[in-house]
Amino acid sequence: MRYAKLTQRIAGDGAAAWDIHYRALALQAEGKDILLLSVGDPDFDTPAPIVEAAIDSLRAGHTHYADVRGKLALRQAIANRHRKRSGQAVGADQVTVLAGAQCALYCVAQCVLEAGDEVIVAEPMYVTYEAVFGACGAKVVPVPVKPENGFRVCPRDVAERITPRTRALALNSPHNPSGASLPRATWEALAELCIAHDLWLISDEVYSELLYEGEHVSPASLPGMAERTATLNSLSKSHAMTGWRMGWVVGSAELATHLENLALCMLYGSPDFIQDAAVVALEQQLPELDAMREAYRQRRDLVCEQLAGCPGIKALKPDGGMFVMVDIRDTGLSAQAFADRLLDSQGVSVLAGEAFGPSAAGHIRLGLVLGSEALADACQRIARCAGELMQEQADA
Repeated sequence: MRYAKLTQRIAGDGAAAWDIHYRALALQAEGKDILLLSVGDPDFDTPAPIVEAAIDSLRAGHTHYADVRGKLALRQAIANRHRKRSGQAVGADQVTVLAGAQCALYCVAQCVLEAGDEVIVAEPMYVTYEAVFGACGAKVVPVPVKPENGFRVCPRDVAERITPRTRALALNSPHNPSGASLPRATWEALAELCIAHDLWLISDEVYSELLYEGEHVSPASLPGMAERTATLNSLSKSHAMTGWRMGWVVGSAELATHLENLALCMLYGSPDFIQDAAVVALEQQLPELDAMREAYRQRRDLVCEQLAGCPGIKALKPDGGMFVMVDIRDTGLSAQAFADRLLDSQGVSVLAGEAFGPSAAGHIRLGLVLGSEALADACQRIARCAGELMQEQADA
């Protein structure tokens, strides 16, 4: 049978990036001792009050169709949270609730991009970005961000890539995979470019509450940016709710109307009981959130300390997020070859930097998703793998 060309645009290297993770899961299912650091799924449980809120909502019979844009109480809670965190005054009419930030990204792309448009994206980039933008026929224009510059985007590099076809700039800060956070001066320079060239800014802020160094700047709060910025966020990482699929877009009221129309076609609203739980997640003071954030910070520091001075590798300390990039170029292997050898010989699963783009070549990304003892064990195994490779080089 004949399939649409869309099927080709949404496949490719991004989808293949997860192959090593699936292989690790298969080995683990066979009873092998495998440490999974290849996916950003928190090892913490969702805080109990959130779970209880969902159960209470189910028992109350909240299992019917919900408001497609998101129930008012939840949109108000999101608007209040966004206003508190960013300083940008927004109302519930500027919020659209969607099934996670991934769905939010897809919906925004469909509403603001057309076939032939160009969208500038910092590279390395999250593995689904290219497929999401390709789904609407847009062309991704990568702007390389180098490890030597802390994986931070340079406004001058962005300016050099703007053409008459450029429609949007898509960035996430803290950045996935590197954890780099953009300072205010950089955002201000980027905002000037967006205004001068009438560009959309798609700001992915899912790791904004996992920032350990510096200030988080939400670019929609900058002068002239509110009407041209779509801010994406979710509860997946900050509240350990990856499986709940609860995300949103904050933008103009006009964008929210278009997103609602698309959500009507795709989702017909998020489940009411999940929305009720999300209200509790956003409005209650939950000590578990601070505990999780501190645990991630400690794990980041542990990995950097454990790998410091190990021959052949160098951990790059991130500003935020739940990943650490490790430079393995001195081992002589590509990141994919190193990741394969690490899994086969040491039982540790990581993602190769090449999966996120050529600027991350020679790096692996490991997730801070295990407890301190297991994470220390993983670091020892990574160091052992690198040490063996360095010894093989010396013996050659």
